[in-house]
Amino acid sequence: MRALLLGAIPALRAFAFSLTRDLDRSDDLVQDTLVRAWIKADSFTPGTNLYAWLFTILRNLFYSEQRKRRREVEDADGVMAGRLAALPDQEARVELSAFQAALSTLPANQREALVLVGAQNFTYEEAAEICGVAVGTIKSRVSRARGRLIELLGMTGPDDIGSDGATLAAMTLAATGHS
Repeated sequence: MRALLLGAIPALRAFAFSLTRDLDRSDDLVQDTLVRAWIKADSFTPGTNLYAWLFTILRNLFYSEQRKRRREVEDADGVMAGRLAALPDQEARVELSAFQAALSTLPANQREALVLVGAQNFTYEEAAEICGVAVGTIKSRVSRARGRLIELLGMTGPDDIGSDGATLAAMTLAATGHS
């Protein structure tokens, strides 16, 4: 179990960061997930999808934490963070920054569905199980998220995507709808 949990860390970190958009918070969330999974290892059914189980734990912890943090001041529009960040000077960074900004404007349920299906390569069925909704709901959320990203980024098709690998990987998710 230890080796399986350790092997899941990169995927958990990516998913946690997509939810929190904060490296420290996402690392804490992953750590809490791993501790919870270790403690509850006897409740995992061998032969089932370990990643789906871990992602469900992480997601539940995140939303529990969100409910507790409601009294904190949010920086939803990024004004405070924008004052702290240096403007990127390379085209790829600008495009990636634009993508991240557009992604952060999506409703949480659409962003979550898009990340699970598009970036984490979960099937629609697995993503639906993780989120506790119907498969059709996940498909709808992913479709709306992709459409909204294309609109926000002023894209008309794949030809609008930059040429570097990071930008292609991130933006192809929005432009092509491949999962």
